[in-house]
Amino acid sequence: MDPAEIAKVIRLLESELPLDVECLLRDAAAREVGLSRTVMETIIKNVEYARQNRIPMCQDTGTLIFFLEGGFDIREAKEEIGEAVAIATDEAPLRPNTVNPFTRENDGRNLGRGNPLIHFDAGSQSDGVPRIHIIAKGAGSENASRTCMLDPDQGLEGVKRIVVDAVRGAGSKPCPPIFVGVGIGGSHDHSALLAKKALLMDMRERSRDPMVASLEADLLEEINRLGIGPMGFGGKTTALGVRAEWAHCHTASLPVSVCIQCWALRRVSCTVKNGRLILDGHS
Repeated sequence: MDPAEIAKVIRLLESELPLDVECLLRDAAAREVGLSRTVMETIIKNVEYARQNRIPMCQDTGTLIFFLEGGFDIREAKEEIGEAVAIATDEAPLRPNTVNPFTRENDGRNLGRGNPLIHFDAGSQSDGVPRIHIIAKGAGSENASRTCMLDPDQGLEGVKRIVVDAVRGAGSKPCPPIFVGVGIGGSHDHSALLAKKALLMDMRERSRDPMVASLEADLLEEINRLGIGPMGFGGKTTALGVRAEWAHCHTASLPVSVCIQCWALRRVSCTVKNGRLILDGHS
């Protein structure tokens, strides 16, 4: 992959929302009234301005997280993505966000130890075609996320309680209306990855698993009954979408992670063919 081409995709991610996200924002604006509607209309104007001028739609350009599916040379992909992030930091531009957790010293390139954050899944694509997904995760919403290890007898009701309590506790901090990714099962660390991967799904759809689909619908309804509303000013729309991903877990455990994302769900997916990136229906 050409790092310059990846950098262009990153700039697109930062300046233009996916179709499903923008559609949900516009639908929510039409439902709101008064101050809440004004807030939603302002958000939409911001989205339009960023797209027209090819500039980041939020001053927090986030932490870039990459999900690579299919066959990749791991060392080569890490080098190419690292170079792309450095290019995008200068050209998008991205705010330098990565710091040493102890000294708070800034790397200046959105790199540093352990970065960029890349997850490889060699066996996830049945067609064998390599794909790359990128999400930009701002700190305001990331700081509101949560992971809990439940006793298995708490079941789905326990899962719902954790998710709704996380949103209630977050209040206006993650810049609602929000998107919520829920990870269930796996392990302590894997449930958090599942929750983040859930944000890659189309937010207008529901899981093909009837039980999970029912959970997604119930959570969206319960969250919106909280009345936090756009930017915390109250209203009908606290969450625009809830998606859940799951994995089998230990018989004595029920890991649950909640990944909260602000209204600016900045993500992009590409198919890799002959080293070139082909956007997968971004808009």
